[in-house]
Amino acid sequence: MDFARHDFSQSLRNAGLRVTVPRLAVLTAMAEGSPHVDADAIAEAMRARIGDVPRQTVYNVLRAFLEAGLVRRIEPAGSRGLYELRVGDNHHHVVCRRCGATADIDCVAGRAPCLEPEETGGFLIDEAEVTFWGLCPACRGLTSEGGDATGRRESATNHIGRGESDVG
Repeated sequence: MDFARHDFSQSLRNAGLRVTVPRLAVLTAMAEGSPHVDADAIAEAMRARIGDVPRQTVYNVLRAFLEAGLVRRIEPAGSRGLYELRVGDNHHHVVCRRCGATADIDCVAGRAPCLEPEETGGFLIDEAEVTFWGLCPACRGLTSEGGDATGRRESATNHIGRGESDVG
């Protein structure tokens, strides 16, 4: 979907949500930023666009969007929750062990769920989330320059807030 030309007002209406300035600001911030972004980065982008916004407003908007199916939340192990606009398809994620950069990986099976458990424990399975781990191109470059080759995360600082999440 081309979010640069997307009518977010209509998306909100279609989801049964009122069109408000904070809701439009969250969608715009997500569309203009990294494909996988945390609530703090969304709040920062909103403040630049519409002024001071309480952190709770951001979380309230994101919760409403999750319930309406407008956004998806992923929580890679050891990371903050990340939000993305890519919903309604079957894709997974790859995360850099060093910097936390996150990118989408399409599921080869193309259907949900693309993995079938041997035993469901009585659950009706409708989705499988797979996270691949490795080193992004930027961190691989650091390793080749004499850095730590383990690929283990060195700090919570990452490329996500700087729009450098394309890992492939």
